[in-house]
Amino acid sequence: MSSRRDEFWRHSMRAWDVAFWVMLAISAAFAVPDAETTGHAVSVLAGFAVLSLAYLALGRRGARRGDARLTQTYLVVLVLVVTFETWAAALGIVLLFVAYSHIWFFALSRLQGVGWTVLLTAGVVVATALRVRAEAVDLPSIAGQATLGMVFSIGLGLWVTYVAEQSEERAVLLDDLRATQAALAASHHEQGVHAERARLAQEIHDTLAQGFTSVVMLTQTASAELDAGRAPAARERLAQIEAVARDNLAEARALVAAFAPPALDDGLAAALHRLGDQLRTQAGLDVRVETDDVGELPQETAVTLLRAAQESLANVRRHAGASGLTVRLGRSSDVVELEVLDDGRGMRDDDGEGNGVRGMRERARAAGGELELHGTPGAGTRVVLRLPTTPDDVRKDALA
Repeated sequence: MSSRRDEFWRHSMRAWDVAFWVMLAISAAFAVPDAETTGHAVSVLAGFAVLSLAYLALGRRGARRGDARLTQTYLVVLVLVVTFETWAAALGIVLLFVAYSHIWFFALSRLQGVGWTVLLTAGVVVATALRVRAEAVDLPSIAGQATLGMVFSIGLGLWVTYVAEQSEERAVLLDDLRATQAALAASHHEQGVHAERARLAQEIHDTLAQGFTSVVMLTQTASAELDAGRAPAARERLAQIEAVARDNLAEARALVAAFAPPALDDGLAAALHRLGDQLRTQAGLDVRVETDDVGELPQETAVTLLRAAQESLANVRRHAGASGLTVRLGRSSDVVELEVLDDGRGMRDDDGEGNGVRGMRERARAAGGELELHGTPGAGTRVVLRLPTTPDDVRKDALA
């Protein structure tokens, strides 16, 4: 049997078992009493018994196992028994209801179903002619009636086969769809994991790594103060180390808890002023922080601006060799702008962008903004970050 029809039988075997036994019992109830003699009645009953055993031993077993040899043997027995029953009793022909349906469910293909139907119809015509001792003039009438039944059976069989195959195709498509959905979900999960790892890496770089860098530099300064015998200055550095370490601890807890940075608890402007005070105290730079009233910003926007300021100030401290810098925060319409300007050694054309600058660009792009970096050798560096003050999904809804 074909794999599709085999699956169809496996799924519907119980219903077809019930249908077979009901139809067989009804056929026997009509055919056996209709037999002309007791001998014919016994023969008709024996034929029903043979068909029952053949169905159990060959048809049903073959359908469950997917064994074509058993099912095809059953069809041979089916055609012979129905032909015999039609000859032995006038109402034996009612077995055609069983025979035609089984042919189309046990046949291996549409062409084979048509062949078995034609063969059975020919047998029924011959058996009927023999039973009624038909004359030559009666044969066209008998053949015509049988042909009508055959045409109906072929049409119904082709339709049922089509429905069965479509059902199996839909089942296969559903299985494929479920597998595709599962693979897609796994892919999205993997992408989400990578994105979250990248986000955490950037957060760690922008917060904890910079904090630890400050701790190292302050520790080195404290050691130098101790070597020079300046204990008060060393104590001041140790106090700064403690403050930076506490800030880093708070940042680490916020990362673990996935909350907004603690520095933003009292607003972005206050956070920028604290950054300026820390850099002024720790590095001795002339730092000016100028902030306008930018209103309430989306958390993502505020975090992006804060991280950019942290990264910019850290770069000035480590690389610029500057004596002073200015941090400005302003707003124009629906755009908020952060500017960091230093008077350090500037940038050369062959200077590459480090991880920090690339991270700032990625954050700006993710928040729907842009980052500009300008520098002239010996004339300082200017970093400008512009971000929209309205979340991207809200802007899309407004434009739709």
